[in-house]
Amino acid sequence: MPAILYIVKPQHLLYNSIMSAKNESSVIATNKKAYHDYFIEETYEAGIVLEGSEVKSLRAHNVSFVDSYVRIEGYNVYVVNLHISPYEKGSFYNPPAKRERRLLLTKREINKLRAMVERKGNTLVPTKLYFKQSLVKVEVGVAKGKHTYDKREDLRKKSIEENNRRYED
Repeated sequence: MPAILYIVKPQHLLYNSIMSAKNESSVIATNKKAYHDYFIEETYEAGIVLEGSEVKSLRAHNVSFVDSYVRIEGYNVYVVNLHISPYEKGSFYNPPAKRERRLLLTKREINKLRAMVERKGNTLVPTKLYFKQSLVKVEVGVAKGKHTYDKREDLRKKSIEENNRRYED
């Protein structure tokens, strides 16, 4: 009786592990100040136009959301004042740290965002910057400003939750 051999192809196993690793997204930075100052009503995922050295700088987490906001101009959407530090090992030409960067959204999404912003009290803020596979994405939030008493209430709730967590352990 001939022996039966089972051949396992390691390429399939390798392919599955690579694909699962590519589907994960890694967060580069989160705009905590936006969540403190605004009620985020809705979020959209947008691509961002970057240069090569900027992507390398983002991989090192050299980014700051201080005073950044999103502006709609015609059918173009820009993120303004997003500070991406120049890449240390870059060439003599590094793009400016606080330049306007174009966001990539569909025309339908841009029209929807424009309609939401035209309502009283709404604005657009970048809330998160992350890698999705090998692409850099920005999460844009439609935000409504908080009053000071709303901020105090949120801080009170946070401190109560922290105390409860501390004493449960």
